[in-house]
Amino acid sequence: MKLIAWDFDGVLNRGHQGGFHDWQSSFEADLGVSAAVFTDFMFGSGQFNEVLTGKRDLKDLLAAWKAAHAVPHEVDTVLDYWLTKDANVDDQVLAWVDACGIPGVIATNNEQHRAKYMWEVMGFQTRMRQIFASGPLGVKKPDGDFFAAIETWSCLPPAEILLIDDAEKNMTAAAARGWQTFHFTDKTRDRLPEVLGLIP
Repeated sequence: MKLIAWDFDGVLNRGHQGGFHDWQSSFEADLGVSAAVFTDFMFGSGQFNEVLTGKRDLKDLLAAWKAAHAVPHEVDTVLDYWLTKDANVDDQVLAWVDACGIPGVIATNNEQHRAKYMWEVMGFQTRMRQIFASGPLGVKKPDGDFFAAIETWSCLPPAEILLIDDAEKNMTAAAARGWQTFHFTDKTRDRLPEVLGLIP
């Protein structure tokens, strides 16, 4: 392989296993507003899909939630809180990223603000060649156009690219294009060093 496309949440970043997000555990205590109401508003109506595909700005959706529920905090305050709490890198995986020596990119279903945060604030710009996020791209995994964007940028044939992802549907879509794949789970993670060439 000549390029690794790393999924972010569930691979490089912890806190999304089982559908539970780390930020939810302290959201209400820290901000004084209902985590359940926030979660339902953001994710329960399908509006967040427009955010993930770049059709709507996350700040606009946060402003609508603020207005609907008389939230006392500014939108930027809530966004900064959310981004900070949702940053929980997997140090073991990052060590493998650094040790393997194979060029990597981030391949993630995330909107523009979080993509910029992980790239600049979390420092992934020093570890990866590029970030491919669904918001700026306007398309999400497992859509073929998402993977095509990485192929075009890299100028590599699909067989030279490895996707490491925790979502089986993304594995299936990438494999159908000829990519190499590694389905990252709690049960398979210990096999990743061998795939990366770190174990003879």
